[in-house]
Amino acid sequence: MINFILLAGHFTSFVPISAVLLYVLVKLVSSCRRGQVDGRGYAVLVTGCDSGFGHRLALGLDRRGFVVFAGCLSPEGVGAQSLARDGSSRMKLLKLDVTKDQDVQQAQKTVRKNLPEKGLWAVVNNAGISDWAEIEWSTTEDFRHMAEVNLFGSIRTAVAFLPLVRACRGRMVFVSSIFAFFNCLNMGAYSVSKRGLEAFADCLRVEMASFGVKVSIIQPGNFAGATNIQKIKTSSDIWEKLDDDKKLMFNRRYVELANDYFLSMCRTGFRSPDLVVDALLHSVTSTQPKSRYLLVSALDKFFFKLFPFLPAVLTDAVFSFSAMYARRGNMLYAK
Repeated sequence: MINFILLAGHFTSFVPISAVLLYVLVKLVSSCRRGQVDGRGYAVLVTGCDSGFGHRLALGLDRRGFVVFAGCLSPEGVGAQSLARDGSSRMKLLKLDVTKDQDVQQAQKTVRKNLPEKGLWAVVNNAGISDWAEIEWSTTEDFRHMAEVNLFGSIRTAVAFLPLVRACRGRMVFVSSIFAFFNCLNMGAYSVSKRGLEAFADCLRVEMASFGVKVSIIQPGNFAGATNIQKIKTSSDIWEKLDDDKKLMFNRRYVELANDYFLSMCRTGFRSPDLVVDALLHSVTSTQPKSRYLLVSALDKFFFKLFPFLPAVLTDAVFSFSAMYARRGNMLYAK
């Protein structure tokens, strides 16, 4: 026992020194490994390049030497044509509606036939849509349409291109949202699609680790003002969609309040897409990409890091601090 105590004492005196040395060694090894992938000879497929994050990312990757296959919903549109004009000869436009099997399969064939010598390094699943509405204002078709683009579109694209990415031990990147875990009022359909997307990406990351393929999830906060993803509508657009029973439950004044509040929230977000585009570039080009990129203000980061671990009684209570939520309870029909 005495020998054990002496040995333990000797060990504990050694631990601080060994721990420091181990920490320094790990840092040195990490710094040696940290770097960027040389894009020359590699290709990247980016979906949703007509505008927004995808448009900016395609140009950024092009400048880094990658052959960029820019998937566009409208290849003859203004956004796609500006890519052709501003990009290098490596920029390749693709007609790609991620909700259509034939588009995805045709894009896969085109990419496969035109790959540079090193192959397809990454697929960035960026194509997406957004809308807002209370759940009772939405139809099953609204939920289905949102999921068809944001969830199944990414699954359809990822599965089609996985063999090419796996051959390069490359990357799969998915653009999600904080609404994948932040259950905010009026974002039900969008949250469902993004939560499903993250479940798919998490499962894929575990499976692809055996093949050396890295999977990253991008979680932007409020970037509605920096892109054109958010559908802008008037209170009349919402009101006319409601049937008589819902008009009784959700009176016109509340619909106007909700619409004004949502528009004001869009105006308070980030005005530039740079934070997201930089994260996307890092996920594709870094030798050590992150599994998740949470892209919110420094002030909000602590809250959103903590939010998934809080009990529901606390996460639901967050909304009680909103003046709009309090007015909602007073304005809605109650028996």
